[in-house]
Amino acid sequence: MSVQPDQVIFETEDLDWTTLLDEYDYARPQRGELREGLVMQIEDSGVLVSIGTKREGVIPAQDLRQMGDEFLGTLKIGETIQVYVQEPENREGDLILSLTMVQVAKDWEHAEQLFNDGGIVRCKVIGFNKGGLLVQFNRIRGFVPASQVAQLHGRTAAEERQQALQKMVNQEIPLKVIEVDRERNRLVLSERAATQEWRRAQKQRLLTELQPGDTITGRVNQLTNFGAFIDLGGADGLAHISELSWQRVNHPREVLQPGQEVKVVVVEIDRDRERIGLSIRQLQANPWDTIDQRYTLGQLISGPVTNVTPFGAFVQVEEAVEGLIHASELDVDPQTQPRDVLQPGQTVTAKVISLDRQRQRMGLSLRRVSDSEVGETEGEEPAAPAESAAPAESAEAVAPAEAAAPAEAAAPEATAPEATEDPKTEA
Repeated sequence: MSVQPDQVIFETEDLDWTTLLDEYDYARPQRGELREGLVMQIEDSGVLVSIGTKREGVIPAQDLRQMGDEFLGTLKIGETIQVYVQEPENREGDLILSLTMVQVAKDWEHAEQLFNDGGIVRCKVIGFNKGGLLVQFNRIRGFVPASQVAQLHGRTAAEERQQALQKMVNQEIPLKVIEVDRERNRLVLSERAATQEWRRAQKQRLLTELQPGDTITGRVNQLTNFGAFIDLGGADGLAHISELSWQRVNHPREVLQPGQEVKVVVVEIDRDRERIGLSIRQLQANPWDTIDQRYTLGQLISGPVTNVTPFGAFVQVEEAVEGLIHASELDVDPQTQPRDVLQPGQTVTAKVISLDRQRQRMGLSLRRVSDSEVGETEGEEPAAPAESAAPAESAEAVAPAEAAAPAEAAAPEATAPEATEDPKTEA
């Protein structure tokens, strides 16, 4: 059956266009949409807003109160605002709009942007549970799993983990967005990833800006057998065990503790290997610089034996100065072994037979100390430098210096720490 043109015109003209508009809204709003609206009326019960539909929407008073008095004081009739469609039509047929949800929608957009760009944001910890931390991301509540908390690791006991999480409440921490699911209202963040990212950036900055000779304050991060790793504010530098103090250090824990704040000087920067070498002792006075002002050849000193080796024994002369009694200077019997004569901790009185300020070596002798000299020094403090003693010993000091050649050959062991395969600088 065909329809004639005049019949179509006739039927169309009989239709009521007002009825058609009431039955179909060309701009029907959808839940979750952001719309531009015009403020039409402001009342105690709410605000009427026109968003271009056949009926005006309502922003309830409860939603308005969440925006704060400062915002409400600036709201005026005729003003254009952005609103969120919360309910296209409630039971009463009203279109419910929201201002607070506009901010929430923008927060989700911000979270998605951070996720795509890999950016870092700082959020306040508002709570915790068995699984991790609860944080406030603007108007969204986010979650940081315990596995993504920087100070925790897989071996952390459950009770210790809960205590650590509780201590973080009310702290503001750096975070990186690792999951965004708006439909499920799920926002997951990571402190560990943010910390690693921040440290990488800080390390590159420090490697670029620091120069050998710079003095900087850091915090002891980790102690190892070969030195101390010191956090410089984003990157770790290594102070080798030989750079911790002028005195002999068997392990860094003898002079440092984790978390301790220390001042260090940069001694080496390897930008290719991303390593920073540090020193603590270079900021301390070197006792060897003035050693010849305190000691002379032939002077008697008393101190404890710190180490006994096959080639001799080390004696602590003062806090950062050790002297070596070579095996040939222990006893008149050349077959005598150091361990047969001395033990670590034993206090001895010895005579200074060589002194090398440049090489930081002091040679000592037991066999050249007479019984009468030992008796004179018992119960007394180590003698001060005696100018009158030098001439008396000068004739003897020259020959012994030659005779003590084996001691000089072994002397490098006097101040150098035990050999190690560990790198001189680590980061």
